Amino acid sequence: MSGSRSKARKRAVDFLYEADLRETDVVTLMSDRIGAPDTAAVPDYTIILVEGVNENRERIDELLTQHIEGWTLSRMPVVDRAVLRLGLYELLWCPKGDVPPVVAVDEAVELARALSTDDSPRFVNGVLGRLAGIRDRLRKTLPKEETPVD
Repeated sequence: MSGSRSKARKRAVDFLYEADLRETDVVTLMSDRIGAPDTAAVPDYTIILVEGVNENRERIDELLTQHIEGWTLSRMPVVDRAVLRLGLYELLWCPKGDVPPVVAVDEAVELARALSTDDSPRFVNGVLGRLAGIRDRLRKTLPKEETPVD
């Protein structure tokens, strides 16, 4: 994970993770940090990701709940939940071609490898791989205002 987008994704997962643990609004948490003297600059792509996951969280969680096997969202490690939410957002809501499905999945797997348990990369790969396989069908089910501009 060395590219600027990879670092932005990591930062987004940090915000999603912290907000989930604190049971607080992620956009408010991030907004409070932006511009704070002791906080490093927040990349624009991090803001896009956090706001996008937040805006689509209900649908993201519905889809994850339908496609995770042997887990519930509430039972899985908080960091895995954050990584899956971010990965699914990039799969479905980012404009086609902006983040190819293989990149969204690979980046999420790398985040899981760096931040979570030994079993997490395989789990994240399995869930997002299944969703990537039906990506086009899922994107057609999104309300028109949520459909990315391609």
